[in-house]
Amino acid sequence: MTDTDVMVTEQVKCDREAGADLFALVRRSTAWLDDTNGRDEAEVRLRILKVMEEAGEVAQAVIGAAGQNPRKGQTHTVDDVACELVDVAVTALVALHSFRYVDVAAAVGATVERVGRRLDELGVAP
Repeated sequence: MTDTDVMVTEQVKCDREAGADLFALVRRSTAWLDDTNGRDEAEVRLRILKVMEEAGEVAQAVIGAAGQNPRKGQTHTVDDVACELVDVAVTALVALHSFRYVDVAAAVGATVERVGRRLDELGVAP
């Protein structure tokens, strides 16, 4: 079995409630940030930059899961990588929702449609 097989077959257990409504969570998180920090242009830019910070945590988890640093050894698991990737996705959706009050569900739906059409054009089976 390869590392890829492990990543695909291993059950992921993030510290999040299973089945949570993603878009409700995004709206709730955005409202909390708005109440705490406001929503001026500088704040929205910081929320966008937060996506990059979270992506750095994915990189750290991947390096840790691979045990690439000989001084530290394996410090993360595949589950850690998966959870960090989900954090990036949620943070990106919060940033999107913060950006001029975009309807996140509609924006995601439009992107799903566009990518789906491209895959259809390429002959990729559903």
